[in-house]
Amino acid sequence: MSLFAIGDLHLSFGIPNKTMDIFHGWDNYQELLEENWTRLISAEDTVVLAGDISWGMSLEQAKVDFAFINALPGKKIILKGNHDYWWTTKKKMDDFLESEGFSTISIMHNNFFDYDGKYAVCGTRGWVNIPGEKQDEKVLAREVQRLETSVKAAADAGLEPLVFMHYPPIFANNYNYDILEILYRYKVKLCCYGHIHGQRGHKLCVQGVYDDIDFHLISSDYLQFIPQKIL
Repeated sequence: MSLFAIGDLHLSFGIPNKTMDIFHGWDNYQELLEENWTRLISAEDTVVLAGDISWGMSLEQAKVDFAFINALPGKKIILKGNHDYWWTTKKKMDDFLESEGFSTISIMHNNFFDYDGKYAVCGTRGWVNIPGEKQDEKVLAREVQRLETSVKAAADAGLEPLVFMHYPPIFANNYNYDILEILYRYKVKLCCYGHIHGQRGHKLCVQGVYDDIDFHLISSDYLQFIPQKIL
């Protein structure tokens, strides 16, 4: 049993005109993802999908993408990205997954998932930090609360929190101190994130240990559509 992670699948089986093939480095990405996934991952493994899952604008429109994910080996834990317009309330998403028989997929939203009785898969979407922008401050405050809810529940259960986010807590010279404060306070040792695309952006990402936290960029184009083994 292993834990893997990858972000930014940007699946578009339900909306073919939104395929990412038009961008450099994304040629045949959906086929590459399936090939690499089935080669590496078994039914006993868990994969965290760190946001930007489907271009579908609704659950119904994203259904074919969920069917693709559900058919892949392993258990999948999904968190929200900035392009997941299909995202709704957790109850509606859980009901949808159950009604469609997508039994290998779970939603991470104000919760955590026990992994191997020692670790907890925690996280939330995250957000940018733009001081003085009131609307962004409100969204960030909500995301900080969701992250703390997830991590605190894991810590209270005696599990070591592993944090997965869509937005990076640090990018280039930008530090999201509200998010980082949660990571520091709960002594989080690992944080994986996606969202950043292209070689120029990848070079500006924090990778490796910084302030005792091991940061990993897991956007799918950076990983060349190969899920990264975490544990």
